[in-house]
Amino acid sequence: MTSHLYRLGKFCARHHWIVIVVWLVIVGALASWVKSSGGLESANSVDLPNTQSQKATDLLTEKLPALIKPTSSIVVHSAGKGALTSPANSAAIAAAVAIAKQSSEVETAVSPLPSTPASQEAGALVSANGKTALIQVTLKPEYAIPTAAEANNLVDRIEKPLSAAGLESAADGILGAVAVDPDAAYLAFAIGIAAALVVLLLTFGSAVTMLLPIITAIFGVTIGTMAITLLSHVSSVPDAVSALGGMIGLGVGIDYSLFVLSRHREQLAAGMEITESIGRSVATSGAAVLFAGTTVVIALCSLAIAGIPIVAQLGYLSAIFVVTAIISALTLLPAVLGLLGKRYDALRLPALHKRASRAVDHSNSGWARWAGGIARRPWPPLVAAIVILAVIAVPTTKMIFGQIDTAAGAKQSQATKAYNLNSAGFGEGSNGPILVVVKLSGEARDAAALTKLEKAIAADPDVLAPPAPPLLSADRSTAVITVVPKSAPPSDATQALVNRLRVLAPKELAATGQVAYVGGQTAAFIDIADEIRTKLPLSILIVVALSFLLLMVAFRSVLVPLQAAFMNLLGVAAAYGMLVAVFQWGWGTDLIGLDGSVPIVSFVPLMMFAILFGLSMDYEVFLVTHIQEEYEDGADNQTAVIRGLSRSARVITSAALIMVCVFLGFVTDADPTTKQFGLGLAFAVAIDATIVRCLLVPALMVIVGRRNWWLPKWLAKIMPKGNIEGTAFFKKLDANDASAPSQQS
Repeated sequence: MTSHLYRLGKFCARHHWIVIVVWLVIVGALASWVKSSGGLESANSVDLPNTQSQKATDLLTEKLPALIKPTSSIVVHSAGKGALTSPANSAAIAAAVAIAKQSSEVETAVSPLPSTPASQEAGALVSANGKTALIQVTLKPEYAIPTAAEANNLVDRIEKPLSAAGLESAADGILGAVAVDPDAAYLAFAIGIAAALVVLLLTFGSAVTMLLPIITAIFGVTIGTMAITLLSHVSSVPDAVSALGGMIGLGVGIDYSLFVLSRHREQLAAGMEITESIGRSVATSGAAVLFAGTTVVIALCSLAIAGIPIVAQLGYLSAIFVVTAIISALTLLPAVLGLLGKRYDALRLPALHKRASRAVDHSNSGWARWAGGIARRPWPPLVAAIVILAVIAVPTTKMIFGQIDTAAGAKQSQATKAYNLNSAGFGEGSNGPILVVVKLSGEARDAAALTKLEKAIAADPDVLAPPAPPLLSADRSTAVITVVPKSAPPSDATQALVNRLRVLAPKELAATGQVAYVGGQTAAFIDIADEIRTKLPLSILIVVALSFLLLMVAFRSVLVPLQAAFMNLLGVAAAYGMLVAVFQWGWGTDLIGLDGSVPIVSFVPLMMFAILFGLSMDYEVFLVTHIQEEYEDGADNQTAVIRGLSRSARVITSAALIMVCVFLGFVTDADPTTKQFGLGLAFAVAIDATIVRCLLVPALMVIVGRRNWWLPKWLAKIMPKGNIEGTAFFKKLDANDASAPSQQS
């Protein structure tokens, strides 16, 4: 692998124009394809095999497909004293309905107001006080999952006569979810990039060098975004993947380029020729990037083992961004470096550049003194680090999975406004009705069994009102009872109601031989949370075992991967503890744009674990590789740890600071789920790069001593030899060619 990467780096440097043009052609071709095929079509798939909610959905799909069509409502509210049935308000609603019916995207539009004063056919769409109503809109199949532009345009047209009449309105359902401010999506990226630029400028002291990691990362994220946009037209793409994938892609893209660029800069400072330096940077630091990035990809794809579609989709779609980041760092960056030559360091800021240049001398740096202090007295920092992480991790024991309430989103978003209007008019539970789907058979297809079940449901204290008459399928084999809870969809009371209904329905129908399933989106999210709670330990075990095996092959050691697994688990537990304290307990939520506590989305901890375990490999590989390199060059264990940490700590902390800034930028996103990912990942990376990598790992490696590199003889014989940065290859190359520039150690 080292020789292949070495040749790849030199090829990209020598034939830089070819590589750059190929990248531009690929980006242009994908952009043209995306433009012709349409924008991103995102929708959360809450399918979960062998659960009650999925069985209910399957039965509805077969017998009552109209009930599960992606529908929306325009929620209309009269804030004044006038009822919606007044002549002026009725005219505005009629105009809005007419616009909806005439729109090319709409299949049907149902008015909430009766067609004649004496008619009551639309009464269920108007609240009891007559102040709130629903205009039901069903989109045509080709617009079932509209783009943001299509949704915004349609909602604006329908709402125009309503706002002119002084009525409040907002869209829920698929229209409300998709109709977002297009500019808001770019704010998080802009904040992350701006912060990264500052850190890179302080690190390198050159405007050109500062831009290189940003450019390569943006190219990677751009291709990743276009790839999932195209995939969204043929498969389900969850709403969160754009923000999550972009967040990961931007962070790792900058980090990976930074690792390669830092090695190139050190080698040039030692007098190495430019093309040779680029080749060796790709073969050494680039190999570490490839190894760590592959681990991230494997960890993300391993989420499919959990058997939860939405989690698997988030995993492999996010992995696309990591793959494009790796390719960009290993091909585009070397090509740009080859094009710039010595000008890669142009547009210097003298004071910052002088400081950055001094930092290349690792022997006299502050990190060298830090490493020396840890080596002299390793036990106090080791104990202190473990205690700090353990204390932060304590809240993890109280973690409860839940479902984010739409009300927790941005107050001006269509979905949140619709949620609040719905709650005021029809009750909070109307935003997440529960569907009791009954499979009728035999002689019990009469109304008696259903009437008995309805009465039992209506008697539950957490049911808002007696259910409406059941909706029957055409063949009278399936009936659906819609239950509106008193409480909000994510509340404990609603979850308890779902659990009670799942006991009540079979009990009431037992004598008739009928089968009932409790479903709907609220029930589906409860099922997902339960499934993730069950599968999380298995997923953790698989990722930890896989990482252990990869590190054992890479470093030919048992103890190094063992301590890495322990450290990573401790760091992830601390990140979970922070999530519980901030989001579940509500500590400081006003600082991140939330009014109070919100549940921890069920798939966030599972996704975070895979991402963090993969990302932590970056810093583990970068640090331990340098320590191992010094040890193999003849240094004793303590000296190797000091030199390895002093060589890698600056790059690790700079890379981590950039990633923290990128992740924190996404805390500004209105979506609470994105906030959880952003804050959780930022905190975890900060912990990993400081307490874990620069304190815990070196202290433990000093204490363990030469046993760090212990490997049973029988295992050494059967295990393939691994050397991530290929130092053995270059030692042999330099020995065979005395004229070859020596590699800077």
